[in-house]
Amino acid sequence: MSGEHRRTVTVIGAGTIGLGWIALFLGHGLNVRVNSRRADAPRIVAEGLELFAPYLPDGCADPAGFAERLTFEPDLERAVADADVVVENAPENLELKQELYERIGKAAPAGALLLSSTSTLNPDDMGARMADSGRLVVGHPFNPPHVVPLVEVVAGARTSADAVAEAVAFFESVGRVPVVLHKPVMAFAANRLQSALLRESIHLVREGVVTLEELDRVVTHSIGLRWATVGPFLAFHLGGGQGGLRKWLGTLGSGLERGWEGLGRPSMDEETVRSLIEQAERAYGAKTYEEHVRERDAKQTAILRSLAEVSGATEESGATGAE
Repeated sequence: MSGEHRRTVTVIGAGTIGLGWIALFLGHGLNVRVNSRRADAPRIVAEGLELFAPYLPDGCADPAGFAERLTFEPDLERAVADADVVVENAPENLELKQELYERIGKAAPAGALLLSSTSTLNPDDMGARMADSGRLVVGHPFNPPHVVPLVEVVAGARTSADAVAEAVAFFESVGRVPVVLHKPVMAFAANRLQSALLRESIHLVREGVVTLEELDRVVTHSIGLRWATVGPFLAFHLGGGQGGLRKWLGTLGSGLERGWEGLGRPSMDEETVRSLIEQAERAYGAKTYEEHVRERDAKQTAILRSLAEVSGATEESGATGAE
């Protein structure tokens, strides 16, 4: 079944990622069934939708109509019984996920697309107890999934090519930007990049070069701004001027390896953890979690809208020029 015809998505788990998916899928007109063992799941989802819905992509459905397409089913087998897509957001526990997929594999329709939001686990490992794990694909989002477009699509050795293609089509149908990894790697791509930057960030704060708050300002006013428009390779390709990456690697980039040797390897000991927490609470403790989320999502949404406007204007200009 193609992505545009899918109507029912079962979302397993109502944590931060699950809530973002629920909001996004409802915003794109899908019927969403939430599977959670928490008795207060309806309240949690309602509060999550109230927080997230204002920052859904342009063109999404009116949140006033979400309730009529939203249902709750605490029984896993009943929750997936007639689902077109199952999106699992359980904790990063391999044994737990293996048990879930063993049950899902038996209860879900044979043609259902099974997606996991895992950030570390391989589809083959998660589906080890399934009779056929070929329809199980990792669709790892970047938090918050209702705002940030990236979804890393990861297949296992037993994953069918059709399932990967269906996953890509499904994520594109809800406005995401899927990137299929060519080979599985621990923590996938985006989190490895984030981890590398975080390690050096912690090192610089730990060494007293900058405070935690100042480090955030450094990133948002330089690297973050740059990478919101172009990736690291295009940034340095442009940094080489007319000679591009060829020139940059031959000049400024020639000392990269020496620079890497000087990067920090901070110890996450008790003192470091305590210092980071204390600095974060001093810098950001005046606002509530909800206030920070609204500000974050408003800013990220504004960036995405601006980029879309620029891209549209560039395409229109190109088309006019072609005439």
